[in-house]
Amino acid sequence: MGFFSFLGRVLFASLFILSAWQMFNDFGTDGGHAAKELAPKLATVQKYLTSKLGDGAPKIDVRHFVAASIALKGLGGFLFIFGTPLGAYLLLYHLAYTTPLLYDFYNYNYGQPEFFATLQDFLQCIALFGALLFFLGMKNSIPRKQLRKKTHKTKTV
Repeated sequence: MGFFSFLGRVLFASLFILSAWQMFNDFGTDGGHAAKELAPKLATVQKYLTSKLGDGAPKIDVRHFVAASIALKGLGGFLFIFGTPLGAYLLLYHLAYTTPLLYDFYNYNYGQPEFFATLQDFLQCIALFGALLFFLGMKNSIPRKQLRKKTHKTKTV
């Protein structure tokens, strides 16, 4: 059972690790393709934050956002392979802050082709989020070391 658990973690984490590797190779000086895709969406978030918080709103640099995604996916994936809850938490954090930005199906009308494509990707990320929560729940429900009661032997005279 231990081997299959390890194999499952490797296959699950490979999705994040390979994605981080691809983003790292594509990063360059401008943040790569991911930065170009995220720039308009982060501009919308920046505009919203500025409207609510005024000039004190933090400035979001797209390259820093992409670099944080690379770090969370890469480090979280490697830690997840070894079964540490920290790896699962890093991947959860990554999914929590990127999924609503990348897969904004709510900005499209029902019936548009973009709606169905982004909704499918959004639901896939929600399923990954649920799998990570399941992993953390199982990790916390299994005691690390089972204590056995020692049976005292009666002494014979």
